[in-house]
Amino acid sequence: MAQPTNLDLGLLCPVCRLELRLRTRPGRPAQLSCADLHAFDAAKQGYFNLLTGKGTAFREDGSAMVAARAAFLEAGHYGPLAEALTESVAAAVEGNSGPRILDAGAGTGYYLGQVLHGLPESATAIAVDISKFAMRRAAKLPGTLALVWDLWRELPMGDASFDALINVFSPHNGQEFARVLRPGGLALVVTPLPDHLADGAQLLGLLGIAGDKAAGVVASMGESFVLEKTREIRVPLELSPDQAFDLAMMGPAGHHLDPAVLRERIEAHPGAIELAAAFRVQEFRRR
Repeated sequence: MAQPTNLDLGLLCPVCRLELRLRTRPGRPAQLSCADLHAFDAAKQGYFNLLTGKGTAFREDGSAMVAARAAFLEAGHYGPLAEALTESVAAAVEGNSGPRILDAGAGTGYYLGQVLHGLPESATAIAVDISKFAMRRAAKLPGTLALVWDLWRELPMGDASFDALINVFSPHNGQEFARVLRPGGLALVVTPLPDHLADGAQLLGLLGIAGDKAAGVVASMGESFVLEKTREIRVPLELSPDQAFDLAMMGPAGHHLDPAVLRERIEAHPGAIELAAAFRVQEFRRR
């Protein structure tokens, strides 16, 4: 996978909205900078933090949550969802010699990594997440620039910069998604179905899922998108205590759960823990 270059970054300075260019410096961190001399050095793990001023009011996923998510996803439990995303993106950019992908709310970059694996080596991507701990992992993906950023803010990217966008269990800022996606581009939005992990919610201390989100997603994406297809994916899970622990800790409940109490409750459960993941994938086309 080719590394992103100055020619294909498509980034804008979050301070002045001038073009950001990537500079590599021997013996020093890579840097994103603009003509007005605003500069952002890469962290030693390879990601860039573009949040300025007060940053964000939202709480990032911590290191323990991100580690749990990485362990669970890399074990392949949600493989069918990753396969569906990969197939849809590959079909949407077929014939494009250098597709550009945006993962808005990338987390560890697991789904983006699967998608890129199914694309030409010339493909490049930008991963965006509010968590620096998540971006440390996403920055390791080939051909990918990882940015710490708040999806509810104006995205630090130029108009029509991307051919496809994936948005998995993350905020969907339809206005900004429409701006940065080229006309005819694909946006895949994944949300949990109402019965997602319901069988294990009490045992694992999972947060409740709001009612059916399909209509809300369509409304939030706005009139610049047309919904072309909706797909439901259900994945039966049979988890060991360690896998169940990671599942509970990797999601929003991980902000509130006491790991020791959770571990004790799971260990007291007889036998394997059986439950089912249930996803809705909505495929939108940029008008």
